[in-house]
Amino acid sequence: MSQYEHTCMIRGDGGRTIRTILDRICDKWTLLVVATLDQQRLRFTDLHRQIPGISQRMLTLTLRNLERDGLVSRTAYAEVPPRVEYELTPTGRSLIPPALALAGWAIEHIADIEASRTAYETRTG
Repeated sequence: MSQYEHTCMIRGDGGRTIRTILDRICDKWTLLVVATLDQQRLRFTDLHRQIPGISQRMLTLTLRNLERDGLVSRTAYAEVPPRVEYELTPTGRSLIPPALALAGWAIEHIADIEASRTAYETRTG
């Protein structure tokens, strides 16, 4: 029995919880936000500048979801103008090693994947 099957049996939810968490972690922006916050606390505008292509609205939604899930903490300072900073929580920091492993796997296998895609398109195109 796989670890996934074992966890699903224990939880009794058919894998719904795991899929929900993986959906969050594997969305288009989450890993980029987490990687950008690795080793540094950033203000919203600095974070926005460092992630090319993300809209302010999508960054806001991503940060809210990460805060809700306990991966990012938000600290608001009573200053004029207001200052808000984001940083990874210990749980968020624990995501860095598996994320780096996944990125390393992608880098290691990109040539094989691209070759398979080309072969597939040739066969089916």
